[in-house]
Amino acid sequence: MTVLNTENREYITWQYQELNFGLLGGLKIEGMERMRVTLKVEYKQQAVRHNLDLYNNESLDKLVRRCAERFALGTSYIASAFATLINLLETYRLEQLKLLAKEKEPVKQLTESERKEAEAFLKQPGLLRRTNELIGQSGVIGEENNRLLMYLVFTSRKREEPLHVISLGSSGTGKTHLQEKVGELIPVEDVIQITSLLENAFYYFGKQELKHKLILIEDLDGAGEVLLDR
Repeated sequence: MTVLNTENREYITWQYQELNFGLLGGLKIEGMERMRVTLKVEYKQQAVRHNLDLYNNESLDKLVRRCAERFALGTSYIASAFATLINLLETYRLEQLKLLAKEKEPVKQLTESERKEAEAFLKQPGLLRRTNELIGQSGVIGEENNRLLMYLVFTSRKREEPLHVISLGSSGTGKTHLQEKVGELIPVEDVIQITSLLENAFYYFGKQELKHKLILIEDLDGAGEVLLDR
């Protein structure tokens, strides 16, 4: 088979003569400098499973030798199969990146009248007071200081060094409600909501995909290691 079988993106398969390859979990599209995969290599009734970066020559050489020993095949034959597979995966990933680029929505732009209205609002005196009043009129009742502070933090997402806020309090005190209501004031295309921060929560995001986005995390329990790894 000279092409990949990508009908199931979570289990991409390919056949090289008598060898069958399967990518468990598929192939991560972003991160062109790496090709981290979990492979299943089958020959007749035998199989080898291994997790590695196919761009790491040392790891790849070890896997080639392991497969050759397990299947009683020549290393040059196995190496040729892997070289062909890597080329196919590179082509597939580049094609997927092109498709993703086409699918991305264009950046929304303000109309000229909207821009003039916004500039006029910003130039008037009492900006913070008027902003807080509008936040209240939107339906965020009470919490005058906290709602304004949270809104200002949320709008800092457009800065190169944005601010962050953590709402602390016992269960049932309305922390999540305030976050949700103020978050509704931010353009929906800029908001990413995460219920709980699992170990692989950011795995499938591209390098620039989170830039200038507002990430709302409902539950931080167990998120320490994830945040420290960013």
